[in-house]
Amino acid sequence: MVFSSYIFLFWFLPLTLAIYFALAGEKMKSVRTLWLTVVSFVFYGWWRPDFLSLMVISTALDWNCGKRVADPAAPHRKRWLLLSIIGNLGLLGYFKYANFGIDTFNSIMQNFGVGPIPFAQVVLPVGISFYTFQTMSYTIDIYRGEAKPAKSVLDMACYVALFPQLVAGPIVRYQDIDDQLRSRVHSWEKFGSGALQFMIGFAKKILIANSAGEISDAAFLIDRPGAATAWAGMLAYTIQIYFDFSGYSDMACGLGRMIGFEFLKNFDSPYRSKSITEFWRRWHISLSTWLRDYLYIPLGGNRGTALRTYVNLTITMLLGGLWHGAKWTFVIWGAFHGILLAVERAIGKKAPWGWLPKPLQVLVTLVLVMIGWVFFRADNVPAAFAVLSGMVGMGGGLNGLTTLLTLPPITLGLAGIGLLLVWAGVQSDHLVARARVWSTLVIFALFLLATCHMFFQRFNQFLYSQF
Repeated sequence: MVFSSYIFLFWFLPLTLAIYFALAGEKMKSVRTLWLTVVSFVFYGWWRPDFLSLMVISTALDWNCGKRVADPAAPHRKRWLLLSIIGNLGLLGYFKYANFGIDTFNSIMQNFGVGPIPFAQVVLPVGISFYTFQTMSYTIDIYRGEAKPAKSVLDMACYVALFPQLVAGPIVRYQDIDDQLRSRVHSWEKFGSGALQFMIGFAKKILIANSAGEISDAAFLIDRPGAATAWAGMLAYTIQIYFDFSGYSDMACGLGRMIGFEFLKNFDSPYRSKSITEFWRRWHISLSTWLRDYLYIPLGGNRGTALRTYVNLTITMLLGGLWHGAKWTFVIWGAFHGILLAVERAIGKKAPWGWLPKPLQVLVTLVLVMIGWVFFRADNVPAAFAVLSGMVGMGGGLNGLTTLLTLPPITLGLAGIGLLLVWAGVQSDHLVARARVWSTLVIFALFLLATCHMFFQRFNQFLYSQF
């Protein structure tokens, strides 16, 4: 199930909220938690109920491992920690990378005249990358003494399955919502601000992200795009992925606040960054901090030699790229960002173009981010280089541009509005915090427009749900 769907808006969410708030009173706290867990299971299992078993396995594994690593004097606690890490990475590795590994092996063996290994394609469970990272961080934080074990298996199950952030994040750490699982503040003001943020995210997704996606998809279908077409397509994708993912994060945070949870901010105007280092402080904050705390620092961080620091940065981003998907394009994307981060670290955590005026620093950073997005968006490496070739003019100047210009004017206009909002717009959480009667009415009108628009769009899946 996705947020931007008829079944979620008009059936699932109203029913969930109605029963949740009907279970009022001190004695009903645990019943509310149970209800949230049950509806979250329904939400996740709507497409493939059998995939619920994987989430239950991950939850049970880390619930038990967490109890056994909580006591610093307990025997074999490191073994239980390793069991948690290996178990979660094993699930993630099989379901996300088995196809990639076998296909790569078969391609190599064919060069030596060896026939392919027969292998049934594995279906990727939605959101597995997010909930395995969450449950794994739960056990690691307990082992480090940074979090306490869940009071009950119900609290643990609710934490893992909580539907607002289950499918595409943000990645929530247990220590951040530990107390909220048992005691949450509910008020009309909090519910209203959450509803506003949800509506903003919904409008960002339906009106802007999906419109920009139509332009990007059309550009990537052109065999030899000209420079104008390639840049227009990549600019459209740059708008799409930001409004799609930040829109989901807004919706997740808004839904969470409606039922009393506060999730940490996941985006902070990343396209206004003046360097790649700054970009990663602003983009997908929950993932970048997770990679820092559970991969970069354990690798040694910046505690060793300068060369070791650069290697750690590159490895972290390389694996971060692979986390996004089992394709060489993601590996290249991660390596690209890792190298850029290492270069900036080498000259003092600043960009080589830091001497330029601030607007040009932002522009150069954005161009580099867009070059990285080429690999992120492309289906394969040859397709990525076809677009890159087009961006440098090897496909001509205007080849394919007429295809983009034949798209509906409203599609082009909404994508253009998204482009303006990237630099001139107010962040969603700031807009909610400063909400006035007139701005609330505008947000509500945009939400209604987006709801109507949703019925005429062919597909509303979120980009990050595939990860």
